[in-house]
Amino acid sequence: MTLDDVMYNCRAMRRIKTDEVPEELLLELIDAANQAPSGSNSQKARWVVVRDPAIKKQLADQNRLHAAPYIAADVQNPRTPKLKRMLDAVVWQMDHMHEIPTLIVACFDYPEKVEGLGVYRSAGSVWPGIQNLLLKARSLGLGAAPTTLALRDQDAVRAILKLPETFAALCVIPVGYPIGNFGPVTRKPIAEVMRFDEWNS
Repeated sequence: MTLDDVMYNCRAMRRIKTDEVPEELLLELIDAANQAPSGSNSQKARWVVVRDPAIKKQLADQNRLHAAPYIAADVQNPRTPKLKRMLDAVVWQMDHMHEIPTLIVACFDYPEKVEGLGVYRSAGSVWPGIQNLLLKARSLGLGAAPTTLALRDQDAVRAILKLPETFAALCVIPVGYPIGNFGPVTRKPIAEVMRFDEWNS
């Protein structure tokens, strides 16, 4: 696949088969993530690749605890057919997260324990790696979609994953072979999202 093929056909794939992902492919994902830039070249992104069913179940329980109330109103009354399709996939992921073969948790290692919004202080040094991982997954035919709702209770996640207290968990990326089909993404036209030099309408 060309880079354009990957970028322009990288849908969020939330419905994932239970088939195991070979370890060598998981290592390729983390290697790709590790090539991304970070602030001051700090290289403090850390990756926990979770395959143990008991640990996945605990992360899935955290996801349900926080995701269910967050999406409840929209699930009851989706405003558009497109939103309903997306929410159906989010609910499917919530119901089946413990069955997805791999959950990758992206973390940042701070100099000290951080709390609240401080967790996201250096998130900009982790998200380029997450994007690299998503693109690499697409190139390998793997489905993936990042979510953050499972990580609202950082202390609970640290306990589940036995993370050092200086780690902040920033994203969970369920990864596996997709049930659906890859295809082009739908995005707003450039004319709506960009201006040269200054913004005016």
